[in-house]
Amino acid sequence: QVQLVESGGGLVQAGDSLRLSCAASGRTFTNYAMGWFRQAPGKEREFVAAISWSGGGTDYADSVKGRFTISRDNAKKTVYLQMNSLKPEDTAVYYCAIRRLSYSPPSRRGSEYDYWGQGTQVTVSS
Repeated sequence: QVQLVESGGGLVQAGDSLRLSCAASGRTFTNYAMGWFRQAPGKEREFVAAISWSGGGTDYADSVKGRFTISRDNAKKTVYLQMNSLKPEDTAVYYCAIRRLSYSPPSRRGSEYDYWGQGTQVTVSS
């Protein structure tokens, strides 16, 4: 059984930074691309960032490009999301997810991921 456990969320002020972590188990982590998504109250889930199985390829939503950085440590089976220059509109529950197919490229489509974490709340005050 695959498990993804996020951590690192919290309440910060605009302009602050946070680093989210997602620890994976139950699948050969190194073979799968990973993604971060978020969902704000009353809104649909949206793509934030994704990283290839090797870590050599990344993709970002336009809204976070230049502020957020996704990375992974395959030895620790963990993917990270470094969030800088946070804005109130970044407030959401953040979820990590693992791609359904091994050795597939990063994807912006939630349907391409088959396991999700429980989410971690990020709140940015103005």
